[in-house]
Amino acid sequence: KVAIVNGASQGTGAGLVAAYRRHGFAVVACSRSLTAAHDSDVLAFAGDHADPGTARRIVDAAVAHFGRVDTLIHEAGVFMPKPFTMHSPQDYVLTTGDKMSGFFHLTQRVITQLLHQGDGGHVVTMTPTRARHAYVTIPSALAAITEGGLIAATTSLAKEYARSGIRVNAVSPCVIGTPTHSDDSPAALAAV
Repeated sequence: KVAIVNGASQGTGAGLVAAYRRHGFAVVACSRSLTAAHDSDVLAFAGDHADPGTARRIVDAAVAHFGRVDTLIHEAGVFMPKPFTMHSPQDYVLTTGDKMSGFFHLTQRVITQLLHQGDGGHVVTMTPTRARHAYVTIPSALAAITEGGLIAATTSLAKEYARSGIRVNAVSPCVIGTPTHSDDSPAALAAV
């Protein structure tokens, strides 16, 4: 089995790479800033998945190196917690490009490959709980736009490809102690 983990350079994404390896999967680990892997069953791929050419190269590399794709995990994302009126047009482009364009291009390529293989597969998008539940202490409207869109797209894709044996899910694990939250104490994280 082969998994593509997008956003694999640190935190949850890096943890997912390690977990999939423990379960015997070969992994294509993707991120804008990723160094070479020290495991022959992990292919490190540095690039911006919001670029359609990068998404194509990621899937092509998985098939060329490991012969197939079975699972895609979207963990990549940009989060800018600031008041909605303070976001710049560049913030919007960066956030939507990273989440929406990356999801579109990479998922489209992976589902095309899964359909070609003909034996099902799985697409999982990690989405924060703030997409469904706003927090008064964390301004996150821009994140809600992208994450809410991904949740809606996940529901649509799950129905569209169920008959082909392709499962599409969104997982919202709440706050996880990662480098993003390195300054937060466990008590502060638990209070969110």
